[in-house]
This record gives sequence, C-alpha cells and structure tokens, in this order.
Amino acid sequence: MSTEYFPQTLAEAIRYFSDPDVCLRAMVALRWPHGITCPRCGSQVVTFLANARVWKCRTKHDQQKFSVKTGTVMEDSPLALDKWLPAIWLLVNCKNGISSYELHRALGITQKTAWFMLHRIRRAMQTGTFVKMGGQVEVDETYIGGLARNMHKDKKAQKITGTGGSGKTIVMGLLERHGLDKTSKVRAKVVRNTSSETLQGEVRKNVEAGSQVFTDALVSYRGLDPEYVHQFIDYAETYVRGNVHTNGIENFWSLLKRSIRGSYVSVEPYHLFRYVDEQAFRFNERKLTDSERFIEVASAVAGKRLTYKSLTGKLPEPSIA
Repeated sequence: MSTEYFPQTLAEAIRYFSDPDVCLRAMVALRWPHGITCPRCGSQVVTFLANARVWKCRTKHDQQKFSVKTGTVMEDSPLALDKWLPAIWLLVNCKNGISSYELHRALGITQKTAWFMLHRIRRAMQTGTFVKMGGQVEVDETYIGGLARNMHKDKKAQKITGTGGSGKTIVMGLLERHGLDKTSKVRAKVVRNTSSETLQGEVRKNVEAGSQVFTDALVSYRGLDPEYVHQFIDYAETYVRGNVHTNGIENFWSLLKRSIRGSYVSVEPYHLFRYVDEQAFRFNERKLTDSERFIEVASAVAGKRLTYKSLTGKLPEPSIA
C-alpha cells in the first residue's frame, strides 16, 4: 500500500481506518516501507500467520512472534488499530490539542485509557536532533502555571511572590527564522531556572557559533558575545527595533498557552514537557497537510515505547532509540 492513497480529511480517515485489514496494511506500509523486518533481530525472513495477524521470525531467538505494534508506542495495548490511528490523526491535527475526556467520548474508550494513549502518541511526536540552529535565532522563556487570580488567597500567598513567576514551571524556547525549508522552526524545553548558566548553556547547545541571537533584556543572556552576535530588546522602551525582536517565539508561547488553558486546563509540571513537545511538533510541521502530519507521526511510532509505570514515574523512561 502506498501512502499516496491515504485519507486527506478526518471524515475520510474514520471511514478508511474502520476496516482492520486496511489498518494493518497501512501500518505495515508506514513502519516497514522497505519490507517487514523482525523488530528483535532485524531479519527479513519472516512468515505471516494470518489467523493471529502476527508474523514469525525464522531466526531462532526468544519471542519469535511479533505484531505491527511490537516495539512501538502501541505495544501491549489491547486497543485495535482502528482506535489508535484516528487518535493519532486527531492529536497531530487539532491546533489546540485534544483532551483525554474528548478522546474517550469520540472513540468510546475510558478516560484513563485515552490519557495513556495521548501521552504515548506525544512520545512519537518527539523529534530530537543534534543539528544546531543557525542564522537568526530568537530566544525567550515563559512561565506555565495557574493564574494567581484563580487561586484561593491561602494558596496564592503560599505560591506567588514577587512578579508572580514563583511556583510556576519555566519553559525556554529557541526559534530559528526561515531555516533550510524557509520555515521558522522552534525548540522548547522545560528548564530548572533562568540563571545565565542554564539559559546560555541551552543556547550554546542548540545554536551554531556566529549566529545572530535575539533576546529580551534579561541579564542572564548577557555574556553570549563574542561567541554570538547577540542583540536584545528592552520591552520597557520598545517591542521591535528593525529585525531585533522575539515576536516569533512569543507567537509560539501564545499557541502553547492556548492549548493548555483551552484543552488541557490543568497540566502537572512533571508531564509539561510532553505537551511542549506536542505543540512544537504541530508548529514546526504547520506547512504540511493533515494527511502528511499523520504519516509523519505514524511512521515514527517504532523505538519509542512508553509503559504506564514509566509515564507515572514508577520506572525511568527509556531513551528514544
């Protein structure tokens, strides 16, 4: 099956993935475009067992049988592909995300199952890279957490001090303007603090030396010269000075906060990085069609298994293969 014939809209996707055989052929085409291989030994000498809808590797080793889910974010899930594939379509294409309650109603599954599914799909949406950004790069940080006006006065006195950032989670973002594909790309991650060591360390880790770096007037960014062409904007005076501004990354922050406040409402700091990765993926792939975004994630489910114990912190989360 060629991916050229994949559905283009949600309505088409629901009809298309209602057939278990179509789902299986679709996932085989996405996961193994160059031929089915055993996820445990890499052998292509395999036999399909039609009644069980699994394959058996001819090479002698433990667990010779495997399914299209083996070694993916869907492994050990009792849900069929006709639930998983529409869930992937919804999450990657809903601009403000989709809550677990909304997904559980849409697919007829429990809310707890929907919550676990969405986090596993977010795992597949993670797109780590060692390639550094270059050219013109905007750098900024934001605070994610409850609004002070919505807190009980005792809770507000306990958590909110100074300018209101205390008690919130810090997210740092870097946006490369007009990269190789002429599209701005963003990277964002949760950081422990806004010290110069933390923020400048992330800049040096992600941005090529010699690039233009634009920030606000936060003192922690002072010292990036002469390694970078560092220019900053003081918001007390102006928001734009020629091409010196951070409007691009500010736009990403607005999208991220809209998804959290509108769809997810309350996000535990422990899981925040997953929601940041989700929004970063949709922002970076915004020029793709719904079908292309779906294919991008559905093709990346292998090697990113996430168990419930790892998700809830009872076991360490495995690194992405």
